[in-house]
Amino acid sequence: MKAQAPTAYGQGLSSQARNLHWLLTNLVDEVPGIRSVAVVSSDGLLLLSSDPGRVEESARPGGGDGPRGSSADLATIVSGLGSLTQGAAKLMDGGAVKQTMITMDEGSLFVMSISDGSLLGVHATPDCDMSVIAYHMALFVGRAGHVLTPELRSELRKSMESPQ
Repeated sequence: MKAQAPTAYGQGLSSQARNLHWLLTNLVDEVPGIRSVAVVSSDGLLLLSSDPGRVEESARPGGGDGPRGSSADLATIVSGLGSLTQGAAKLMDGGAVKQTMITMDEGSLFVMSISDGSLLGVHATPDCDMSVIAYHMALFVGRAGHVLTPELRSELRKSMESPQ
């Protein structure tokens, strides 16, 4: 199946915002094992999400659902982990945190820095290929990082707040 930008989000958004939505949809559709994805701002607000409850077109056959609850839950977890790992890195004089990975019995969670404190979070299946997911996350970060300006983050926040 070819990934397409979610139509509900595409209306009234700038081309950069539509492009980021397309990149996120492509990540979910093309990488096996991804359940859900969230992009979170430095202040913990959800900017982009693959939550099928918000955008039905991004749901994949065979279960594209994320953690119990909603994309807001994934955003909260990603933001908290980002803050915790940044604090740990500071205490250990470890420099900037690039990626955090948590493996659980029933899945994995990856968090990667994008830019200016923004984070990409991925919830994946327990049998996912972690190196493939990390690689595709790095590609997303490389493509999204330079366009995720304060203006675009503001536009994305507003699009997540407005009723669909």
